[in-house]
Amino acid sequence: MRSLLFRSLIDGSAVIAPPQPGSAAVAELARTLGKQARARLGRSLAIREIDAGSCNGCELEIHAINNPVYDVERFGLKFVASPRHADVLLVTGPVTWNMRQALERTHAATPSPKWVVALGDCAANCGVFAGSYACAGAVKDIIPVDLHIGGCPPPPIEILKGLLALVDELK
Repeated sequence: MRSLLFRSLIDGSAVIAPPQPGSAAVAELARTLGKQARARLGRSLAIREIDAGSCNGCELEIHAINNPVYDVERFGLKFVASPRHADVLLVTGPVTWNMRQALERTHAATPSPKWVVALGDCAANCGVFAGSYACAGAVKDIIPVDLHIGGCPPPPIEILKGLLALVDELK
């Protein structure tokens, strides 16, 4: 342990380089999404993320959207803690029995106009959890879904493209 500490002091801190290809595309997508959301809603697009029983792969990609590399809040996308402040419910994972009522209540608490986005393959068709005794079903079986973003898990740029498609369709 001591040798690892000394080596880290000599070598310096380890940092992860930002992704090189696609960074400009992500910035452009986020900028466009922010402009269109402001034009449609008159303000930033507020997103409430709900984990309905996923493996957390999709949540990692959602957190990547907010990290310093992508930083979509600078373009007018913001994540909110309350469904009462949300425009979009971003639901991940298959809906488990213990999350079914919470998802229905969250959907009911979100003011209109509201949109539901099912993120990932598990949200669309239960994915690897299909047939499990713990699953109540896909998100579309519990609440109405406006958009599905596929992937296991979908990368941040696909999430941004999906949200942009949602805002474009609302125009």
